[in-house]
Amino acid sequence: MLSLREAAEYSGIGINRLRELASSEDCKFILRVGNRRLFKRKLFEEFLNQSQAI
Repeated sequence: MLSLREAAEYSGIGINRLRELASSEDCKFILRVGNRRLFKRKLFEEFLNQSQAI
């Protein structure tokens, strides 16, 4: 699991863009715990590998 900041550093994607991606209802790589969003690293990696443009 990665926090929002850790996911931004890991992927090189900005925090605001990650928030946009995480806010969609069909996002499979996010676990919501209260107000926190945690990124499931393996699923997030798969998403990044499949995406051509973010």
